[in-house]
Amino acid sequence: YLPATLAAEDGTVSGAVTVEETGISLYQNSVCVGSHRLLADEPPAIGGNDTGPDPYDYVTAGLGACTSITLRMYANRKKWPLDRIRVRLSHAKDYAADCEACDPDSKVDIFERIIELDGNLDPDQRHRLLEIADKCPVHRTLESIAHVRTRLE
Repeated sequence: YLPATLAAEDGTVSGAVTVEETGISLYQNSVCVGSHRLLADEPPAIGGNDTGPDPYDYVTAGLGACTSITLRMYANRKKWPLDRIRVRLSHAKDYAADCEACDPDSKVDIFERIIELDGNLDPDQRHRLLEIADKCPVHRTLESIAHVRTRLE
C-alpha cells in the first residue's frame, strides 16, 4: 500500500520528500517524492524483506543519477558526440586508519564510481568529462559538511 498523497491537515503537501512506515513489514517504508512513489527496506540479514533499496542504496543512486545528468548537460551544451553514459557505483564503510585527525574507531563512507562514456570523444573531452563528474551537485554535497535540522511536529 502506497498512499496517493501525504498531505498536511490543511491539504497542502508538506515537504519535498515524505517517508512513512507502511506497516507491512518491520522496516518497509513508502517514499513519496512529488508524484513519485518508491519503497525503501532493509535486507533480510538485518530483519527487512528486501522490498526496496536500502537508504544507502538511495544515496548511491542519487550520486549516480546526478553524475549522469551533469555529464549529459555539459556534453550537450558543448555539442560533444556523447552517445551514452553509464555510471556504476558501490558504497562501503572503511575504517579511517589513514586519517590522522580522525577518531581511530570511526568509519568513513567510500563511494566508488566507474563512468563509461560511449561516443566519438577525443581524449581531452573524456578527461574534461571526468573532471565535470566531480562537480555534480550530489558529489559536492557528499564531500562537504552537511547539517540536518530535525524537529518534532
